[in-house]
Amino acid sequence: MMPPVAPVPDPQDRTSGPQPAVSVCPEGATVTEAPVQIEVLARRPDFLRAAQARRQGAPGFLLQARQRRGDEPVPAEMIRIGYTCSKKLGNAVARNRAKRRLREIARAVLPLAGQPGWDYVLVGRPGATADRLFADLLADLTRALSQIHAAPAPRGNRTPDPGGPVREPPKDHRR
Repeated sequence: MMPPVAPVPDPQDRTSGPQPAVSVCPEGATVTEAPVQIEVLARRPDFLRAAQARRQGAPGFLLQARQRRGDEPVPAEMIRIGYTCSKKLGNAVARNRAKRRLREIARAVLPLAGQPGWDYVLVGRPGATADRLFADLLADLTRALSQIHAAPAPRGNRTPDPGGPVREPPKDHRR
């Protein structure tokens, strides 16, 4: 007696067969607008300018964000994102795991909640970024982005133009 053999699926038949394991799109969803173009920050001055602008803490990470000026050579319809995980997070394996998780939440949330013309930097937190539930990280980023975009312009000793030059804080010579 021969063992049962699974039928070979027809490559032209798209109606039946295995479904994808995970679907992030609702049933019958269609794309109505062009996807947002996202680029990764690579130059240190871009990270420094973002660090001088707005910031929003979340349990799993810190979000730094700045709106780019119109005279910058980056297209205005582009979103740029950077990732920072210091040695406080642990060894290289732990830092890379944290960065992978930050990249994935940015890939999922930024096209929906991010605004074109902005630079974002996600900074990993020790003991939180790598261990927090992924669904909580997604909710944290959505909440942080909505708070960043709802906040008024920064005041105080911050530069009035978030895309302006990076300035060092004054040194305190009193001792």
